[in-house]
Formats: sequence, structure tokens, C-alpha cells
Amino acid sequence: MKIRAIITGATGMVGEGVLHECLNDANVEQVLVINRKPGGVSHPKLREIIHADFFNLTSIESQLSGYNACFFCLGVSSVGMKEPEYRQLTYDLTLHLAQMLAKLNPDMTFCYVSGTGTDSTEQGSSMWARVKGETENALLRLPFKKAYMFRPGFMKPTPGLKNVKSYYKFIAWIYPIGRALFPAGFSTLQELALAMIKSVSLGYEKPVLEVKDIVALAKR
Repeated sequence: MKIRAIITGATGMVGEGVLHECLNDANVEQVLVINRKPGGVSHPKLREIIHADFFNLTSIESQLSGYNACFFCLGVSSVGMKEPEYRQLTYDLTLHLAQMLAKLNPDMTFCYVSGTGTDSTEQGSSMWARVKGETENALLRLPFKKAYMFRPGFMKPTPGLKNVKSYYKFIAWIYPIGRALFPAGFSTLQELALAMIKSVSLGYEKPVLEVKDIVALAKR
């Protein structure tokens, strides 16, 4: 299967890592990134749309059909946010784009980057985990061909990329220890990206992928 993918969040660390693997994967033939600002990446199979308002996609709707994958890597930290604001920027924004893509591309596999600890019950005490769980559940109800929720934990950045958070250089030493002692919580960004790509071409036996699932699928 040749993959034609839409990527959101490509100017962030996770999205940039996913874009990097897509551009280097022979099974991915086209990539469309939707950014609020230019990403500064040029490649023969890459096209970029600059669009500031993800709550109003009418002006770019005609450019979003003909794709069979979406790698949704756009997200915000909940630190300092009240629940209504975080919900708007997480649940509302994600579903607004996802509903449009499901209508335009019924053959699409939708991959959503969530996070370890996400609360599928939507009833827990952690605000961000409830909202992420609600978002995952809503995405799984949409009429996509397939939908997968990816829950990475601590990720080792892909070397050479520019959007790595500055604090990672101070905590990078944690990764080899964590990977050895707590493999269920540690992966590389490359493994996440490869798992997302392979979920489109190979599928996976369950819709919610924890860290161990991500690493296993990346190796297939």
C-alpha cells in the first residue's frame, strides 16, 4: 500500500519526527502538512498548507481529499490551563478536523498521538487524562477505515531534528536507564513514527497502543 498522509503538528517535536520518517519511507508517496507557520522543510513528496485557524477549515477543505492516512500530532500541554480551555484545544480542535477528514476520506486510517496514562473511562481525577480519553473515544466512533490511538511515554528524540524541547538535553541520561528498567514507559520517537506508518499498511490487533505495542509494531 502506498501511503498518502496528512500530518498535523509538524512544527513540534513529535510531528517533526513523524514527518522525518514519512519522508524517508518508500511506502509513503505523498505528505501534506497543515501548519500555522512555515515548517522550513522541503522535499519532492511534501506539500505544506499554512492555515492559522484549525476551527475554521472551510477555505482548505477542497485540498484535504485523496489521502488515506492522517497522523495527528498536534497538541498542547495542560499545565496552567483550566479544563474548558484545554478541552477546546484538545477535544474540540481534534474532532473538528477529524470529522471533516472522515467525510472526505472514508478509506483513511486516523492515528492520534495521545499519551500514557490517558483515561478511557473519562471519569478519573486527572483533567488532561479525562479529556484525552474523551477525545480518543470520540475518534474511535468516527467512520474511518481504521483509527488508532497511540499512547507514548518518555520518548528519545530523533537525532538531528530542530524542534526538540531544550530541556531534553538535561534529562537525556534518563532514557537508557528507563528503557532497561521500565520498558513499558520508554520508546524512541522513531519507533512511534514507524509504528504509525505501519499501522496504516499492516494494521494492528487493537485500537489503543501503549508503549509496548508501539515498540512491537515498529519492529514489524
